[in-house]
Amino acid sequence: MELKMAANMSTIKISSDGAWQGDNPLNYAFPLLIIQTVLVLFVSRTLTFLLKPLRQPKVVAEILGGILLGPSAIGRNKHFMKLVFPSWSTPILESVASIGLLFFLFLVGIELDIRTIRRSGKKAFSIAVAGISLPFLFAMGVTFLLQKAINFGAAHNYLQHLMFMGVSLSITAFPVLARILAELKLLTTQVGETAMAAAAFNDIAAWVLLALAVALAGGQHKTSPLTSIWVLISGVVFVAFMLVVVRPFMNWVARQWSRQHQVIDEVYVSLTLAGVMIAGFVTDFIGIHSIFGAFVFGITIPKKGEFASSVTKRIEDFVTALLLPLYFASSGLKTDVAKLHGMEEWGLLVLVIATACVGKILGTFTVAMMSMIPVRESLTLGFLMNTKGLVELIVLNIGKEKKVLNDEVFAILVLMALFTTFITTPIVLAIYRPSRFSATHHQPKHPTHRPLALSSSQHDLTILACVHDHHTSNIPSLITFIESIRPNYITTSTNLNFYVMKLVELTDRSTSILTVQRHRRNGFPIVKRRSQSSMHDQVAAAFQVYNGVGQVRLHHLTSVSALSTMHEDICHVAEKQGVGMIIIPFHKRWRRGEEDEDDHEEIEIGQGWRGVNQRVLQTAPCAVAVLVDRGVGTWLQPGASDATMRVCIVFIGGMHDRMALDLGARMAQHPAITLSLVRFMSTEDRPLDWETDKELDEVAVNELRAKFEESVKYIEKDASNITEEVLRMGKSKEYELLIVGKGNQLPESSMEDSRLEYPELGRIGNLLTSSALGITSSVLVIQDQQLATSNETELRKMASVL
Repeated sequence: MELKMAANMSTIKISSDGAWQGDNPLNYAFPLLIIQTVLVLFVSRTLTFLLKPLRQPKVVAEILGGILLGPSAIGRNKHFMKLVFPSWSTPILESVASIGLLFFLFLVGIELDIRTIRRSGKKAFSIAVAGISLPFLFAMGVTFLLQKAINFGAAHNYLQHLMFMGVSLSITAFPVLARILAELKLLTTQVGETAMAAAAFNDIAAWVLLALAVALAGGQHKTSPLTSIWVLISGVVFVAFMLVVVRPFMNWVARQWSRQHQVIDEVYVSLTLAGVMIAGFVTDFIGIHSIFGAFVFGITIPKKGEFASSVTKRIEDFVTALLLPLYFASSGLKTDVAKLHGMEEWGLLVLVIATACVGKILGTFTVAMMSMIPVRESLTLGFLMNTKGLVELIVLNIGKEKKVLNDEVFAILVLMALFTTFITTPIVLAIYRPSRFSATHHQPKHPTHRPLALSSSQHDLTILACVHDHHTSNIPSLITFIESIRPNYITTSTNLNFYVMKLVELTDRSTSILTVQRHRRNGFPIVKRRSQSSMHDQVAAAFQVYNGVGQVRLHHLTSVSALSTMHEDICHVAEKQGVGMIIIPFHKRWRRGEEDEDDHEEIEIGQGWRGVNQRVLQTAPCAVAVLVDRGVGTWLQPGASDATMRVCIVFIGGMHDRMALDLGARMAQHPAITLSLVRFMSTEDRPLDWETDKELDEVAVNELRAKFEESVKYIEKDASNITEEVLRMGKSKEYELLIVGKGNQLPESSMEDSRLEYPELGRIGNLLTSSALGITSSVLVIQDQQLATSNETELRKMASVL
């Protein structure tokens, strides 16, 4: 058989001479591999998209995609299998997939943070032991039943079957668990850290047990117990060598890289990638699977600093997006659900699923309760630890390769892994929502929201500005904004507390998990002072201009979250830090043309970011400003003595417009800013409930004019032609920045068209944001979330006197 396969492989050609010369590309290795890869990617990505509303991890879609392509579904068509997945191509497909698997386990090792294990300590260790022991105990009975019901053959004994069955029932998929926890914002909570530490212990134990199972199985060679012992001893020596010798060496490599201004050298990348391959070869040489070596080598990579994430960025997309799905496809090609053709075998499937769930959940829950963890959290830990995935498939494929597991048992265990992973996210969401406990676990520094009081010189001002991770073009405008409202140290002793939050979308990448671990604690972003921020961070580096500037206290945060829940991070920080105003970037930006500066190219950042803005506007505990950036940052910078900036407030009336007026009052104190106030007056009858607002408007405008009578230019215009006037102001290049309130006291008849493209910006904001009207000014649209701030209260008192 081996000679025949070797002869067949020797006749396989890599590439064809082309269809014009009569060759069928699908009869050649490389063109066929391309078609297989494209087909696998199409199926897996389609299923990922379809399962996204159910918040399923990508691994579920990839396992399901592999099963669909195999003999369980599409592969039942013999012509399709012979054409696209012929038997001679299987070794090639599996070899390429194994390279991806090797490097993926290296990434898993990098994700494994030993510090998390140390923090959870004995509690996590106890949970891990219970989560392994009870499933193994149940596996003894399940293995006995399977041997009686399904013919395994006489090639392997009960102990070998028990080892693979026990490992598959007790294992927890560490990488899948990390992604589920990160998406649910539980990764850095007490529950998440305990789960991750227990999963890490679990994984280590699983690898040891797997190594023992592989040694006992022995493949096609009959092995004595002494051989298995030598394999295990060699494995222990390998791990000791990696931790004692290789780990300090990789620490040295990381330090060398750091000293070179964090510009990673090709030599260090090549050295690291070669280390993965060598470690894999050594463990395969020992008799343990090569992925074990890659995993251990990943653990030796230092987690401190940027070296780990920089190496990860260079390989993760190629590995996880291209090569890893091929491994799921090769597993799916071996999975034939049709082999379960009787009620007895389907009953065994239900029994295995029940045994896996009960053993893992019950063992974890019991020990967690004994460790004084509350009931809800203990139950959550049980379901989280029941997560299966890629590691489970690796174990099953090794068992099938060693012929310990036959087709029926292999199919049963693959379906069990798929089901247990599928139910994890919905059940955890149902029984444990961290937002329910945020109020009690994280008391804000300021229980009552502190009013904005922008124009007041008696209170410190706190601003939270958000920056998109991959779209940082609005940073110069934010720096201009800081400069425009920065307190004058000559006239006041107050400070500006400026929080800069970088918004990073959570993905399936390993770097996302590393970023979450570095920038979150207890489920929320960590606040860092500028001295703690890495210069490697583009956002932090951009704001270093304020290093020596007095009265500006700069803080950095990073929110790594799914877009659907990112507003929770923003609003939490605003509430906890007593923020007066949140500044969020508009979901579109404009770039000046290279030849014609008047030509602005519109760039869509994404509708998902628009959803983030809308949810912030709906739930923020303070005022919110949406920055529509068209290049205001080029006008005013710190320390620039000759810079000037022209700002105009469009005032119609109402709470939001008065907030815009308050912001303009602080800007008017800056010597380089020329402020204009354009007020639109309406002669139309207004409802009675607007009368109070009208009085407040008068008081606010008169107060501003009295305070800045010489420095603020005041203009009154008729509101009947407001559309033409506002458009003229936006196009005229007379102002670099227009400040408008989201809502206003403007009758519908004053606007030509009440249909809004961006209703979250209000009618005037929507008009000034349109890309088809030639607007050149940047726009700041302000929404005052509070029904009555302290400023509003003072205005009402003054209005009542008048």
